[in-house]
Amino acid sequence: MRLFVAAELPDPIKEQLVPLCAGLPGARWVTADQMHVTLRFFGDLGGTLAEDVAEGLSAIRSPGFSLALAGIGHFGTGRRVRVLWAGVEQEPALDILQGKVELAARQAGLNLAGRRFHPHVTLARFRGGSPNLSGYLAYHEPFRTEPFPVQEFALISSHLSAEGVIYRPEVRFSLEYAASTAKT
Repeated sequence: MRLFVAAELPDPIKEQLVPLCAGLPGARWVTADQMHVTLRFFGDLGGTLAEDVAEGLSAIRSPGFSLALAGIGHFGTGRRVRVLWAGVEQEPALDILQGKVELAARQAGLNLAGRRFHPHVTLARFRGGSPNLSGYLAYHEPFRTEPFPVQEFALISSHLSAEGVIYRPEVRFSLEYAASTAKT
C-alpha cells in the first residue's frame, strides 16, 4: 500500500486553491480532494511495517498550530518543471511535527533517504515539456490565505483508479490544540 503522512486542508482553503488549477496547457491538475501538505512520503509499505509506522505516529505528541499558504512556485527549472505548488508560510511547529514524523518512521524500521522538507500544496504536475509559467505566475501572485488551524495529521493511502489517484485517510492523529493560541 502506498502511504504518506500529511496535514489535510480545510474546505475553505481548498476553495481558494481550486481557481489556481487552470490555465496552463499540459498541466495535470490536482483535484480539491487531493490537496494537502505532505509531511513525509513513504511509498509502498507492506504487512507489519505499515502497522509499525502507524503505531509510531500514534505516539507523537505535538501542539496544534496555525498555517497560512503564501506564494506560488515550482520544482524543476527551465524545460524540466515537474510540479507547480502553493507555498506554506514558515511555521516552526510544522517543522517540529515533520521531524517527529521522520523520527517515528525511522524507529519503525524505515530507511528513509534524506530530503530537505519543503512544505507546499501541489497544484499540478507536468510531463515532458514545461509550459511558460511567467504569465500564470504574474496573474496569480501574490497568493495568500488567512491562517487556518492544524489540529491533526493523517496517514493517507494512495490508490490508482480509472478516475485517477484517490487518497484515503487510514488513520488520523490529533494534535494537542489550545483554542486560546489559535490564530484565525
